[in-house]
Amino acid sequence: MSGIKDKLLGASGSATGILGFLGGYQVCHNACLALVTFLTFLGFTVAGMPLLFLTRVAIPFWSVAVVLLITMTLLKYVKMSHLSTKMLILNSGLIIAGVPVQQVQEFNYIFWIIGGTLILFSIGWYFYEKINQNKKELNNRS
Repeated sequence: MSGIKDKLLGASGSATGILGFLGGYQVCHNACLALVTFLTFLGFTVAGMPLLFLTRVAIPFWSVAVVLLITMTLLKYVKMSHLSTKMLILNSGLIIAGVPVQQVQEFNYIFWIIGGTLILFSIGWYFYEKINQNKKELNNRS
């Protein structure tokens, strides 16, 4: 029985993580719901939103993410570090899709489209290279 509970709990956490970027301002809400779900599985009852305080720090966290992304991009192109271009594109997509600034919320769907496109491109590029690498290995064996 605990195996099913573990799988269900893992699936709910994964779904929250995957869909969390869809509303940058609501990421805290999704994390809070995941915490409430987790506590419910443990037998605790929670009223309200226990992580509501995180909405106050969403913009500073997002700003730090932007600064870190810019820093890592500069380090990559100055040849000071060997970072994956695919990961930089993926992270750029996540940051663009998760813009938490309230003043641009009416354009949120544009950020989702641009960020989602970058994310899908990065993931597609990764699998494209893996498939081609596997094909080359198979051809070399023959």
